Amino acid sequence: MKGRPTLRAEDADDLQILSARLQDAVARVCDLVWLPKGRRFAALFNRFKWEDAQHRRENLRIRAGIRFEHVLSARSNHIRYDDPEAILSLLAMRFSPNEGEDPGGVVELVFSGGGVIQLQVEYIEASLSDISGEWAARGRPAHPVTG
Repeated sequence: MKGRPTLRAEDADDLQILSARLQDAVARVCDLVWLPKGRRFAALFNRFKWEDAQHRRENLRIRAGIRFEHVLSARSNHIRYDDPEAILSLLAMRFSPNEGEDPGGVVELVFSGGGVIQLQVEYIEASLSDISGEWAARGRPAHPVTG
């Protein structure tokens, strides 16, 4: 949507900011796509608006798109591609660099229930944009404390 800011990531620290913004975002399996010819991975999420959660009494979600460029390969574990309507809940995104001076590495999207998508990237170039209006969320995501 016009006028909505886009957050960009060009290194591991930037990626942590996008990860925090997308924590507890949900997506259908069919909303995740790797485009090998374009060397791009893209996904649509309904993200919880953590940035507003402390200042408002209501819990909000908003539709957001993330795009990774320079993706050399994509692999996944424990993702139900046989059920395109299956819901995934994103816990975090993290980056593991290649050894040496190479700026490339692996971006991992880690989902609840053990699902992981690994993107081998030439270097980090990602962007996150909100693409809809916000709506009331059914509740606030919570994570059990384990010790």
